[in-house]
Amino acid sequence: MTTQTTAVFGEVLFDCFIDGPQVLGGAPFNVAWHLQALGVCTDFISRLGHDHLSEDALASMTAWGMNTALVQRDAHYPTGKVTISLQQGEPTYAILDQQAYDFIDEACLTRARPYTFIYHGSLALRHQCAEQALTALLHQHLHAKVFFDVNLRAPWWQKHLLHAWLKRADWLKVNEEEFYLLAPERTSFAAMMKIFLDYYHLEGLVVTLGEQGAVALTHTAEWVEVSPSQVCKIVDTVGAGDAFAAVVLLGLQQGWSLNVLMTRAQDFAQAIVQQRGAIVHERQFYQVFLKDWGLN
Repeated sequence: MTTQTTAVFGEVLFDCFIDGPQVLGGAPFNVAWHLQALGVCTDFISRLGHDHLSEDALASMTAWGMNTALVQRDAHYPTGKVTISLQQGEPTYAILDQQAYDFIDEACLTRARPYTFIYHGSLALRHQCAEQALTALLHQHLHAKVFFDVNLRAPWWQKHLLHAWLKRADWLKVNEEEFYLLAPERTSFAAMMKIFLDYYHLEGLVVTLGEQGAVALTHTAEWVEVSPSQVCKIVDTVGAGDAFAAVVLLGLQQGWSLNVLMTRAQDFAQAIVQQRGAIVHERQFYQVFLKDWGLN
């Protein structure tokens, strides 16, 4: 198993489903949760309130073995919440403003250790405070590879503001809808990916395509397409992209080929959509994949 260290920066929140359950989530949190279970040494950097939800979140992270040393507490703003409803199996989100994760404090990041990869999304960048903290973190770790996992949630993003963060990324993951929203030109899909990758000087670009699978392109012109290996019953798609991103990160650190990396990410994401919610609490779920991948 890799001894490299990954920083995962961004929101931790509770996905509150219309039909009742409150599920711990947030794209960066989901990625950190999966990486922990998959044996990647990970620092999760976020911020919680001082409320009962924060205690629940910290208890879950601690029980899972996650490093919470860089999970900050906020005396003024609450632990994040998102209301989720499912329409024809697809999630829609109502994201609250002024949540604790908006105020990640750069002054609390001096304890950060050297990182090989820094993962972040786009939602936590909606507030200047967290944006400044991530900027400081990247300045502290100039040699770390930056993995940007775009999560465009209206109204919490603006294209011109994302441009600078896209320029800082080494690897980028987007879904198909996000890709079309951000692409600088409209032409064939393959040509758009090449233009996008070149425009932002990326090492790799991954576009997830929902039930159709995913496609990746690297700066060395390597192109890989993957699709689901079998028909499965989809419970919900919340967190499927986060699961995919976690295995891409794992594969990059393990030195897997692009084909192997993408195939394994697709298989893992396919298993996640058969679960309710974005994370799994059973270790055996992960052990099956670790055994298949020769990592246990």
